[in-house]
Amino acid sequence: MALKIIVCAKQVPDTNEIKIDPIKKTLIREGVPSILNHDDSNALEEALKIKDIYPDTYITVVTMGPPQAKDMLIECMAKGADAGVLASDRALGGSDTWATSNALAAAIQKIGDFDIIFAGRQAIDGDTAQVGPQIAEKLNIPQVTYVEEFELDKNMKDITVKRALEDGYEIIKLQTPCMLTTIKELNVPRYMSISGIFDSCKKDIPTWGAKELNVDVEKEVGLDASPTNVYRSFTPAGKGKGIMIEADSEREAAQMLLINLKSKHVI
Repeated sequence: MALKIIVCAKQVPDTNEIKIDPIKKTLIREGVPSILNHDDSNALEEALKIKDIYPDTYITVVTMGPPQAKDMLIECMAKGADAGVLASDRALGGSDTWATSNALAAAIQKIGDFDIIFAGRQAIDGDTAQVGPQIAEKLNIPQVTYVEEFELDKNMKDITVKRALEDGYEIIKLQTPCMLTTIKELNVPRYMSISGIFDSCKKDIPTWGAKELNVDVEKEVGLDASPTNVYRSFTPAGKGKGIMIEADSEREAAQMLLINLKSKHVI
C-alpha cells in the first residue's frame, strides 16, 4: 500500500525587520528574502522519513502565495518531495487564516486522496497556529497539534503521536486520514541534494487560481472575505543599549546597581 502524504508549507520573510503596510495591515514583502517556514520544514522532514522507510510513498507539497513561492516548492522537491502545487491568484491576496484555510482545503480536495496531511504548527510571520486546524475542520478529518513524536504502525493506518503541552505531554492514537501539525522537536530537517536540485528544477509546478480551486472570491477568499479585522499593526521599537557595571567586588557592583536603579526611579 502506497501512502499519499500532503505537506502544507509557506514561504515566509527571512528578516527581523518586518514592515507593515499601514493601509492594508499586511506584510510588505518587496525586497525581502524569503525562506521555507521553519515548522513546515519539520513537517516536510517527517513525511520524508516515512518515504525513507516506504519508498512508494508519494509526497505533495501545497502552498498559497505569490508566484515566487514556486522557489520554495522547488526546494521542497529538492529535499525529496515528489510534487508541488501553488495556489496563487490576486483574488487570494490579503486572506486571513480562515480564508487561507478555505483556499488550501480546496487545493487539497482538488489533489484528491491522501492519508496524512503534515503542516507546521505556525508560520513565523503570523504565529497564529490556526491554518492547520482550520483545514482539518473543513476536510472533516481528525487532527493533532504540537506533535513532537510520530510513529506509524506497519498496517499503515494506525498512528501514535506524542503531543507537547505547556506542562507535560499527551500520547494520542488515531487513524488515517488525519492532519498533524509539527514542532521543531520532532526532527532535524535534511538539506537539499545536488541531484534533487537538478531534478526538481525540471518538474512542472501547477498554479491554481480561484477559478481552478472553485472558491467564491467574494465570500471565501481574499481580503474582503476575511472576517479578521486588524486593529493595529506595528514593528516594535528596538531595545536600548544596556549598561555594563564594572567593579572590583560583588559588593561594590551591587551598590553601583542600586544607585543606577534609584536614579531611574525603578526602586
